[in-house]
Amino acid sequence: MLNRLYQKSLKLAAHKSSKIFLAVVSFMESSFFPIPPDVMIVPMVVAKKNDYLKIFLIATSFSVLGGILGYFIGLSFSDLAKNVIEFYGYENEVDELKDRFSTGDGRYFWIATLFLAGFTPLPFKVFTITSGMIGFNLFIFFLICLISRGLRFFIVSYLSFKFGTKFNNFMETEAAKWFTILGILIVVIFGVIYFVIK
Repeated sequence: MLNRLYQKSLKLAAHKSSKIFLAVVSFMESSFFPIPPDVMIVPMVVAKKNDYLKIFLIATSFSVLGGILGYFIGLSFSDLAKNVIEFYGYENEVDELKDRFSTGDGRYFWIATLFLAGFTPLPFKVFTITSGMIGFNLFIFFLICLISRGLRFFIVSYLSFKFGTKFNNFMETEAAKWFTILGILIVVIFGVIYFVIK
């Protein structure tokens, strides 16, 4: 099923209404859909390089809006929220994260976790939904989603613009590893800065 959805998303990237489909996929992916917008962003930018900023903005804007939907699913629809989390096999991790959030440094830990979920290949929808379940501050949630998703999609769009099909090959083989490394590095750097200033 996932492979069929992946292939369908690739086909939508070549459609004349690809920007509309990108908006829909970006919105759904942040709350329940399993295929990330990157699958469409790369071929769309390669096909229309001058539109890379527009493509980045569409993906970011609708991904954040979808994240807000995920937040309210977690806040108001507990059964649906649990079903989505169980579908991705994150029940135990979510329980541990909820326990950690209740500790003294829980808010800062969750900010780091949410950023990594938005920037790395982690299933972002699990963490948008969990944010609603734990009642995380909505304004901070919005900012973290905007920063993490914006940074990720800008990097993907810009490097697709710069390197074309070469970057597409990188996305298929190495992107998950390097986005994870870069995301952790960003969190560590900001963590160090925070504790130094504090």
